[in-house]
Amino acid sequence: MHILVTGAAGFIGADLSQKLLALGHLVVGIDNLNDYYDVSLKQARLAEISKHPQAANFTSLELDIVDRAAMADLFEDHQFDVVVNLAAQAGVRYSIENPQSYIDSNLVGFANVLEGCRQSKVGHLIYASSSSVYGANKNFPFSESDRVDNPVSLYAATKKANELMAHSYAHLYDMRCTGLRFFTVYGPWGRPDMAPFRFASRMLKGEAIPVYNNGNMIRDFTYIDDITDGVVKIAESFSGADGSGGAEGSNSAKGSSSATNYKVYNIGRGEPVQLMEFIDYMSQHLGVEAKINMLPMQDGDVPRTMANTEELQKDFGYKPSVSVDQGVEKFAKWYKQYYSL
Repeated sequence: MHILVTGAAGFIGADLSQKLLALGHLVVGIDNLNDYYDVSLKQARLAEISKHPQAANFTSLELDIVDRAAMADLFEDHQFDVVVNLAAQAGVRYSIENPQSYIDSNLVGFANVLEGCRQSKVGHLIYASSSSVYGANKNFPFSESDRVDNPVSLYAATKKANELMAHSYAHLYDMRCTGLRFFTVYGPWGRPDMAPFRFASRMLKGEAIPVYNNGNMIRDFTYIDDITDGVVKIAESFSGADGSGGAEGSNSAKGSSSATNYKVYNIGRGEPVQLMEFIDYMSQHLGVEAKINMLPMQDGDVPRTMANTEELQKDFGYKPSVSVDQGVEKFAKWYKQYYSL
C-alpha cells in the first residue's frame, strides 16, 4: 500500500513508519520539525528511518499540515491508500500557555488532512485522538460509549473536535475514518515533555522530580510497540478506495448514520498503574533513587486514566504484550545509551 504518515518525525510516527516499511509498504512521511521540543531528537528519529533496510521506500518531506496549498499539492502528487494523521500540537499543559498553536495544528491542519483525503478519495483515514477527551470522566475504565462532552483542557477539546470533524466527513462524503484514543504512550525515542523522559532526566541529574496530586495518580502506560502494532493492524485490515475489508459494522458511533465508515477506539494497555509504582520501576532500571517533590494537581490534568480496549481486541485482535516493568527497562536502557550516560 501507499501510506502517508503525518508527524513522521514524532515519537509514534517514526516508529510506525519503520514498521510499515518492514511490511513492504511505500511510506511518505511529512513533518514540520517545529521546536515544541528538541528538534535534534526529531532529526535523529528520521536518521534512524534512513538506516532501515527498506529506507528506499520512504520519502521524507518537511511540510506543515497547516499549509493548505502544500497539502493540496501533496495529495495531488500522490494517490494514498491509507493516511495516518499523527501530526498535531501535543501536550495538555502547553495548551494553557499557547492555545493558538492548538487551533492552527489540531483544527485547521486536521481540516486540511480531511479535505485532502476527500479530494483524492483516500481509502482509509486513521487519526490520532487522545485519552484526554475523557476529561474527569467518572466511569472507570474509560469506554468509547462514555460521554466526552466536558474536556478539561483545550488540547482535549481539539481532539474531540477532530472526532466530530471526521464523523461529518465520513457521513457526508462516504469516507472511512478511524480515530484512536491513545493512552500515555512511552518508550525509547519518546517525547521529552512527557513524564518518563522528564523523570529520567531529573533523576540522573540528582534533581527532585515533580509529582502532581501528591502522587495520587493512575495512568494506563502503554509501550510504543504495542501502540504502533495496533495501528498497523488497523491500517492493513482495509483494502481499496471503497473501504472494503475489515471490521464491518463493529463499534460504529452510537446512533451514527455513518455506520461502518466511522469508528473510534481506545488504544492502551488496559492496565492501571499507580504513578508511584511507575517511578519505582524507573528508579530500579536507571539505578538511582528518586527524589520526590509532591505538588497539587495541575490545571487541565486528570487523576486517573485506563482504557477499556474490548472493542479493539474484538475487531482487530489487539493484545498488548509489554509489561510496564519491561517497557521502563527498555526506555531506561535507550535513554542512557542515547545521551551517553
